[in-house]
Amino acid sequence: MTLVQFPADRRVADVKRCADALQAIHGEAANRFWRTEMVAFRGALMANGVSDAEIAFQARLFMQAVQIQLQDAYAEQAQGALA
Repeated sequence: MTLVQFPADRRVADVKRCADALQAIHGEAANRFWRTEMVAFRGALMANGVSDAEIAFQARLFMQAVQIQLQDAYAEQAQGALA
């Protein structure tokens, strides 16, 4: 049995991994990376019988958490540049 950790935005290691990757790549490469992540995300939840509505909700939570991580990283970089 596979354990799926909910809510998705609390999957701190995955959120950080995705944010770190997205900081390093841009453009089409970033789009491909994100699409691949979301296909795997959806597939894992589908395999565990999660409804489409819940998958969409969890994907939004995860995407928001990654965006917040990216914003925090940017703010830290900006602060470092001012120091």
